[in-house]
Amino acid sequence: MARRYDRAIQRWIREEAATPARTIAIDGPAASGKSVVGALVAARLRFRFFDTGAMYRAMAWLALHRRINIEDGDALAAMAESASVNVKAAPEGSTEPTIVVLDGADATPHLRDPEVEAAVSLVSRVPRVRAALVRIQRELAREGGVVMAGRDIGTVVLPDAGVKVYLDASRDVRARRRAAQMRRPHGDAPEIDAIVADLARRDGLDSTRAASPLTAAADAMIINTDDLTVEEVVQRVLVLAAG
Repeated sequence: MARRYDRAIQRWIREEAATPARTIAIDGPAASGKSVVGALVAARLRFRFFDTGAMYRAMAWLALHRRINIEDGDALAAMAESASVNVKAAPEGSTEPTIVVLDGADATPHLRDPEVEAAVSLVSRVPRVRAALVRIQRELAREGGVVMAGRDIGTVVLPDAGVKVYLDASRDVRARRRAAQMRRPHGDAPEIDAIVADLARRDGLDSTRAASPLTAAADAMIINTDDLTVEEVVQRVLVLAAG
């Protein structure tokens, strides 16, 4: 089955070679698999991949680094609007798929810090922060050949994307996946109940914020990943891309 999908993808790449490259939008809640799936889809299609969540995490890190009150929307907006933001796809083998440098400081090693995890939804709910980053995200996708993952890609950032996918999963499944990501060699396993509670908090903030709330685009293909492997999800997205 995978070989048939791969042949279809290669045929699509050849047929599309003389036309503008397409964009693929992948949305979904935290720990739904957007980054892993998006990076693999991009690699198969020889597209660039950008995880927009990394940009919001980087802004959260910068706010904490500068001791800005994350409840102060005006201060966060001023920071985002004045920051020099350099975003690029990470080289193969990197732990993060997207590299973000803010005002010359590489935020990438700090994107998974617990304090950043706790702050990112608060920072990303500020409308002017989102507006500043959406402008950059659209510029990254302007030339096409891009897979972009986030929470508002198909609805706000790239509403005309050729393919829109919304990945979903139950909170318990997402918590187990996040725990596996957080587990350190020879370290204690993270508390699942605490992760579930944090996901519930983030889901609430993301889905009820005034600016670009988390929701599936009306024309997005919704894929529930509870009982699917990563490869099965990747193949479904590739089939959609092949049209």
